[in-house]
Amino acid sequence: MKKSLVILLALIVLASFAPIFAQAAAESGKPYIAVVSKGEQHDFWQQVKLGANAAAEKYAVDITFEGPPSESDVQIQVEMLNNAMAKKPVAIALAALNTSSVLDQLQETKAKGIPVIGFDSGVPEAPAGSIWANASTDNFNAAGVAAQKMFDVIKGKIESATDAKPVKIVVMNQDASGESLLSRGKGFRDTMIDLIVTQTKLTKNDIKVTGNVGYIAANSPTMGKKVIIEMVVPASAAMTDATNASQAVLNKIVSDNILGIFCSNEATVKGLLAATNDGATLKSNAAFKNVVVLGFDSGAAQKNAVREGYFFGSITQDPYSIGYKAVELAYKAYKGEKVSDVDTGAKFYDKTNMNNADIKGLLYD
Repeated sequence: MKKSLVILLALIVLASFAPIFAQAAAESGKPYIAVVSKGEQHDFWQQVKLGANAAAEKYAVDITFEGPPSESDVQIQVEMLNNAMAKKPVAIALAALNTSSVLDQLQETKAKGIPVIGFDSGVPEAPAGSIWANASTDNFNAAGVAAQKMFDVIKGKIESATDAKPVKIVVMNQDASGESLLSRGKGFRDTMIDLIVTQTKLTKNDIKVTGNVGYIAANSPTMGKKVIIEMVVPASAAMTDATNASQAVLNKIVSDNILGIFCSNEATVKGLLAATNDGATLKSNAAFKNVVVLGFDSGAAQKNAVREGYFFGSITQDPYSIGYKAVELAYKAYKGEKVSDVDTGAKFYDKTNMNNADIKGLLYD
């Protein structure tokens, strides 16, 4: 009941501000571009916003940057998109929480010739021709880098696995619906399987992928007994559920012989940190200290975990570039220029390179 009331009040506030934004854009004489994000709550989205604002300044356009309170608030995002469209934007940048919820809006923008640029996870499986281009990280390949880094450390233990004493690798994913997270989970899974098959004596028949069905492909090995790759998804996107899911994994470190944990986004990283006293328990507890932990994205707490050696390392995107390129592509599409997908990049960082010039600018707080 309380959540329904909060959502209703949020929608009323959004609707009340729509005419004000529309009038402001009209009075400025600048083209108006709407940027509708998945949220504003994480540090990641604040960096995306900074990049979007920088592009808006360069190209002399007005923008609004909006995102719902939580990445589970699909209806609030839909209303944000509706309100943005009511302001008659020349283009829209959209990171959809749920493509099926915005199908009507995409059909309308397509019919009116309004360019829509996907960013971050974009708008997966959108109607043909409704998305003009995407500004995003190649999440599959980025997570593959994490798998490679982890494999390099645990290869020997993987090779020593037996049917009687199997090993496990855990992949923590916030949900099984967003394209960016699905791609990361699958990228880590498939790269790890390929590395095991090509660089150890084990075969695909020795591997089992288990856990959330959204991360088990038709060709995923499911019968092996030596190496278990468990795909974990918390009950919801709430921090308490991410923490509880992390604690459940930690409780099985010894019994399941867990070698590594990959947290595929900032929310799952924060859940694991919350369950381990900001990561300190990962080194102070003898049962945890040999587990190789890798994260994704950045933020003050994650950077500290890497710096202190609680995490082996993390993969960082370039959120500033995501926001910048989204608005840039939207502007160019509005001007009639040909636009195409842009890979905004990702890099691995650990305590040895996080202060390097090519890395430190990507590590937001």
